[in-house]
Amino acid sequence: MKFGVIVFPGSNCDRDVAYVTRDLLRQPTRMIWHEDSDLSDVDVVIIPGGFSYGDYLRCGAIARFSPAMRAVIDHADQGKYVLGICNGLQVLTEAKLLPGALVRNRDLHFICDRVPLRVERTDLLWTSHYRPGEVITLPIAHGEGSYYADADTLKALEDNRQVLFRYCSADGTPDSANNPNGSLQNIAGICNLQGNVLGMMPHPERAADPALGATDGIRLFHGMLAALGGDIPAKIIG
Repeated sequence: MKFGVIVFPGSNCDRDVAYVTRDLLRQPTRMIWHEDSDLSDVDVVIIPGGFSYGDYLRCGAIARFSPAMRAVIDHADQGKYVLGICNGLQVLTEAKLLPGALVRNRDLHFICDRVPLRVERTDLLWTSHYRPGEVITLPIAHGEGSYYADADTLKALEDNRQVLFRYCSADGTPDSANNPNGSLQNIAGICNLQGNVLGMMPHPERAADPALGATDGIRLFHGMLAALGGDIPAKIIG
């Protein structure tokens, strides 16, 4: 299988993602410049974190109009897989591939931390290598990561089981004390109705290398590999 990583002016996590897919997972990986509209050779598109186009207007608001994102929309409409991480989730909501919006953190300051998350469902390839209800730890780093949607959208997300990750306590309780940014219903990651598009504020690529002392994120990538017929390396390069 082949990964494609979108690179916008201002992206700063694109190389981190490519390190995971290319060096740890040993899969072909193509860096896709924002002006490139050919994704025909890519199985999974990843929109990385960073500050696309400097986050002018709103986070992700300009990136949605790029040729690459028009191609990503077509890619997703064909049922192919798209993962947006941090700024990538912001771009996906701006492009209407995912519902809702990301707004300023509750306390109006940038947060850089490691937080516990509860895995809400495991019947999709993104979470197939986790256990239902498992609490994992992933890094976050954002200033506008508070998930917001109207009441009808929130109800639809819950009814359709589109929430894949939720901020929680160490024992898995999703309460306000363990909600780092004020996201409604402690939402940390959602998918579209079909399940082929995932957007999440936490960074799985920053918890993938044993050299960093954290590997909860690598299992998200392992799930993709297994579901799409790739071989999981017997040993992660560290």
